[in-house]
Amino acid sequence: MFNKKFWTQGAGSYAVAILIALTIRWALMEAYVIPSGSMLPSLLINDHIFVNKLIYGVRVPFSENWLTKFRDPTPGEVIVFKYPGNLSVFYIKRVVGIAGDKMEYKDGHIIRNGKIVPLDPPKDEGERKDFGNMRDEDFQRDGNQYDSKENYTHFIERLDEVNHNVLLSRLGGRHDEDQIWTVPAGHLFVMGDNRDNSNDSRVWGFVKEEYVLGRAMFVWLSCERTLPVVSFLCNPMSVRWTRFFHQVH
Repeated sequence: MFNKKFWTQGAGSYAVAILIALTIRWALMEAYVIPSGSMLPSLLINDHIFVNKLIYGVRVPFSENWLTKFRDPTPGEVIVFKYPGNLSVFYIKRVVGIAGDKMEYKDGHIIRNGKIVPLDPPKDEGERKDFGNMRDEDFQRDGNQYDSKENYTHFIERLDEVNHNVLLSRLGGRHDEDQIWTVPAGHLFVMGDNRDNSNDSRVWGFVKEEYVLGRAMFVWLSCERTLPVVSFLCNPMSVRWTRFFHQVH
């Protein structure tokens, strides 16, 4: 029988702390780091985000099965999910189509069920802020060493009730614009906000809903560079202070 001291000062206190941390990570929220520029300018490379894992339901631990499900992802939400081509790899994209939707992509526009999703120029400083704060270096992180900010046009896409950033390349798109996709039951169609530099459903198809891990909430840490030896840690000299608690829209 363990005494009170074991649970408050001994090994039991460490066990309780680990159990609480694992429970939070399993059911409530988890931290992730943005590794690429596919979601620019909504999310920058080296943004550290928290993901809400409870919003869609509670899963059986270490499983893709639901204990209880609250709701499905909706268009406009930014989700973290297991990449269908390799379930050990996690991707982050925006949901643009749900089961039953007929999806097209032409001239930079999403066409959902025959209706063009509006793309508008930013109308005020608030909508211009994310793109305005970017530098040429932010576009050169994925090996595109000759890319620059001036190669892109910034729009606000109005998808259902969600208004969010979108980038279109002035140099033209690389995706097939003649294809039409119909989203099957239990699946999602996802795209990156950096539309001409995103490996997404236009390339590899749909995401099963059971692969969804949660919805992106906010940035809790961000930096321009990481440490050279431990590349998963931010260089404290390059912290982007204005990104702290930046909401993901």
